Amino acid sequence: MQTNVGKIDRIIRIVVGLALLSLVFVGPKTLWGLLGLIPLISGLVSSCPVYSILGISTCSQSDS
Repeated sequence: MQTNVGKIDRIIRIVVGLALLSLVFVGPKTLWGLLGLIPLISGLVSSCPVYSILGISTCSQSDS
């Protein structure tokens, strides 16, 4: 799997993913919070399938 998510993008994805995932346990307690798994997993593995399809990379040369 090719790395195409940079450091700042990765941090934002993890924070947003955790925030959305927390909706399952606190707040409205809906299953919509499970959508937070998508940015969380893509942030943890540093690869985004949508970026791959579109040919986008937020990695600098030193990140890869």
